[in-house]
Amino acid sequence: MSRHVAIVTDSTAYLPPPTMERHSIIAVPLTVVLGDQALDEGTEISARSLAQALQKRRSVTTSRPSPELFAETYRRVAESGATGIVSLHLSAEFSGTYDAAVLAAREAPVPVRVVDTGMVAMALGFCALAAAESAEAGGTVDEAVTAAEKRAAGTSAFFYVDTLDYLRRGGRIGAAQALFGSALAVKPLLQLDGGRIEMLEKVRTASRAIARLEEIVAERAGAAPVDIAVHHLAAPERASALADRLRDRVPGLADLHVSEVGAVIGAHTGPGLLGVVVSPR
Repeated sequence: MSRHVAIVTDSTAYLPPPTMERHSIIAVPLTVVLGDQALDEGTEISARSLAQALQKRRSVTTSRPSPELFAETYRRVAESGATGIVSLHLSAEFSGTYDAAVLAAREAPVPVRVVDTGMVAMALGFCALAAAESAEAGGTVDEAVTAAEKRAAGTSAFFYVDTLDYLRRGGRIGAAQALFGSALAVKPLLQLDGGRIEMLEKVRTASRAIARLEEIVAERAGAAPVDIAVHHLAAPERASALADRLRDRVPGLADLHVSEVGAVIGAHTGPGLLGVVVSPR
């Protein structure tokens, strides 16, 4: 068995499967509860099925992985030869996933560092990649954590949603902000700030909001080497068009990922989501 530092994350990192396999990153799934069915994100429910359920106004909620699932994952990783584990997760403001991982880490057979990245989607994914690259270069658990935290500190995430209703229902944004946006019929631009979803700007139309999103991303990216991820839910044409424009506008673009978010994030944003993660190298 090879001895190494292993990287664990959760299913909201939305890393492409080939990338996870290449870097041996393991994702613990969150759960989507659709009606009376509890389904693992990424394996038992697709983003498209989730979008259809939301459009039909079916009841959709989400829940964290259990501490037992994390404990089982840590045991399996240790048995593969890992001498330490870095477990990187979405913002604790959004989910109890971090708390479940902390509970499991106390009983793990090898040292586990659990990190609340304050991120989600590929903002979390880029942190996991940074940690994995550090580990592959022979880095210790502490060095892999430092690499992830450095990547998180420089990463920004912005997104547009057609309505704030889904975020309000899930308690991810204040009711006052949601009602204010609805009353004015504005299209909101949001950002991740301190692990929370905060209002960035209010724009009158969807087309203007997406154009402004593009401007903000281009400004934040600058000319330095940067990775970008464009996320969407049930809006592939909109995401592809934005990605094409960013290729032309960002001179330092290194990698550009375009992907549909999974069911957990989709449940809280609704169809029409368009998000962009900007992560300097």
